[in-house]
Amino acid sequence: MVGVDHRDRSPERLCTIAREAAASVAGPLVDAFRGSISARTKASAHDLVTEHDVYTEGRLVELLTAAVPGSSVLGEEGGRIGPGHDDDGTRVGWIVDPIDGTSNFAHGFEMFSVSIAATLEDEVVAAVVHAPAAGLAFSAVRGRGAQLVDRHGVRGLHDPSPRAQEPETALNLVTSFPAAEALELEGPAAAEDFSRLVTTYSTVRRVVSGALELCFAAAGWADAVLTVDARPWDVAAGQLILQEAGGRLIPRDDFGRPVDPPHLAPHCMGLAPGVEAPTAIEVLEEICARRSAARRPTQEP
Repeated sequence: MVGVDHRDRSPERLCTIAREAAASVAGPLVDAFRGSISARTKASAHDLVTEHDVYTEGRLVELLTAAVPGSSVLGEEGGRIGPGHDDDGTRVGWIVDPIDGTSNFAHGFEMFSVSIAATLEDEVVAAVVHAPAAGLAFSAVRGRGAQLVDRHGVRGLHDPSPRAQEPETALNLVTSFPAAEALELEGPAAAEDFSRLVTTYSTVRRVVSGALELCFAAAGWADAVLTVDARPWDVAAGQLILQEAGGRLIPRDDFGRPVDPPHLAPHCMGLAPGVEAPTAIEVLEEICARRSAARRPTQEP
């Protein structure tokens, strides 16, 4: 990152830094992809990490904090690093998922990405989601729109033209719900909700990469995205790209209440521009109701 003005904290500059950092770590990930990758489990057999996650996050921490001295990094593997404010007291942060979709990466599926969100005073103002094996690089700056770089070149994702509302049966939905943890927590109700989604929508896909799921909605490749049990690094970058592309995000906590800032929401519904998906929203509300009930203290008779 030659010629960086360390005093420049504009969202545009932060987005450029994030793009350069993501591109810097992309090559080694492509080289390792579909090679001999050793994965180990974290919280469960469904939660994987590889040496490439750890190395990539460490490299991103180096690049981002060097470009913006005093900034902090919240990463999936290493937690929070750095003071989070510069000499002027401005809170500058990065939310990083070094490999969003580690299971895909480890099993040879190209649906994985490097996800970087930049925050100013705890608000996401710039975002990059770079999927090197798929040849896709999404980015957004708050208030300036979103774009995609792929083999066709560079194109903006914001389309202000109205979209004719299609019936739900014609829409495709992307979700990783129900994960094994949701099935364990919610029991048959979670499987019943998934069955409802499958029978309602034309297609239900499981990309298993929260950042890419939201970006696919931003590009119009997915109509609706149901995200459950997310962490900030799963959605911080993708939600800004979706909203800057003209899409909508419905962020909810375990009690079904709106969450602001939205990247802190554990559950959310993402909708592509002009799309309505009432059944998926009802399922989101039911999930929150079950989580709320599970959190209430047991009442004595």
